[in-house]
Amino acid sequence: MNLWRKMAGFVRKALSLTDPTGWAPQGAASHAGEVVTETSALALSAVWACTNLLAGTIASLPLMVYRTNANGDREVAKDHPLYRVLHDSPNADQTAVDFWEYAVSGMELWGNAYAPISRAGGRVVALTPIKPSIMTVDRSASGELRYRWSEDGKTHEVMQRDMLHIRGFGGSPLGGHSTLAFGRHTFGLATAIDRAAGKMFENGMRPSMALTFDKFLTDEQRKIAETSLTEKYIGAVNTGRPFINEGGSKLEAITIKPEDAQMLQSRGFSVEEICRFFGVPPFMVGHTEKSTSWGTGLEQQTLGFQKFTLRRRLKRIEQAIEKQLLTPQDRAAGITVEFNLEGLLRGDSAARAQFYGVMLDKGVMVINEVRALENLPPVEGGDVPRMQMQNVPITQAGTGQSGSKPVEAKP
Repeated sequence: MNLWRKMAGFVRKALSLTDPTGWAPQGAASHAGEVVTETSALALSAVWACTNLLAGTIASLPLMVYRTNANGDREVAKDHPLYRVLHDSPNADQTAVDFWEYAVSGMELWGNAYAPISRAGGRVVALTPIKPSIMTVDRSASGELRYRWSEDGKTHEVMQRDMLHIRGFGGSPLGGHSTLAFGRHTFGLATAIDRAAGKMFENGMRPSMALTFDKFLTDEQRKIAETSLTEKYIGAVNTGRPFINEGGSKLEAITIKPEDAQMLQSRGFSVEEICRFFGVPPFMVGHTEKSTSWGTGLEQQTLGFQKFTLRRRLKRIEQAIEKQLLTPQDRAAGITVEFNLEGLLRGDSAARAQFYGVMLDKGVMVINEVRALENLPPVEGGDVPRMQMQNVPITQAGTGQSGSKPVEAKP
């Protein structure tokens, strides 16, 4: 038996070097005794909120295809075949928001997002997502990555050229780390706490009781105590019924009180623990117990969320697309793929106005570019960059647009 255990441990250790989830598959029991699956994890409000926030935010950002010419000028390449696939509709059934929300949720929970690539004439025409839980990745004899899955009673197999694979945290060629696997103890504990709270309310907030008698009972008396009393007094619907105490019996509570178990504090701590796994500030999922709901502190946390949580996820998606979907000819032509982070300003008119004002004053953008972003028609003269001239050398103060010399002051 010891030999078999050693062999099993060796296999698990070997798997962990290439497959981060091999030793801890989804559906494994946690320390709290709860089995953690995708469904049970998403049943936790904090997991749902974090996944929904990350997937929804990234999916709502416009994914653009750009072309940079020899002069360094960059423009949106709407004529490129990938633009319609990435920006508008990756397949016949989904919009871009639907597709990317599904893909990012797979990255957050399973550590991977998969989408077989459909091509026509050498060009990508569709991306169809596959549920990460049914995918198996290994290397073929030639060293190329091989993807296998079964769906609708059919088994599929494609090589890496025909699969868009976006990896989450971890970066292994075979796949990223699964949050469900590594966070199963935290998720299991949160589920156990919720279950305990539910059982308490199910019993009408009444603790478990011990019924003590001063002498041994007959079989008939024991049956009455175990069945009749249970049916009559257990459950929230029976709350308030008077208990008839007779025959020298005593009724004593044996359950730890919720305040003694610190159930509320434990549930709050579970929210914070779950947020750590996803890199989401707790206040962004409605947990404001230790922070104010207003003020610059939360503004800085929001900026930190964009910099340290969103940015690396966006870069993973962008680089995976450029590596796996662009051809050498596309790269030679200066084609790049990038999320437009200005989409985050759409819901904040004040921040959007301030951003446009700075870009116009510095000459970085022109009026018609701003109007295009606001879905407004161009205006005459709106394609000329402008710059305010208040910060000029003192020796040029008073110089007109014609470039004449400064007017000398008379004595």
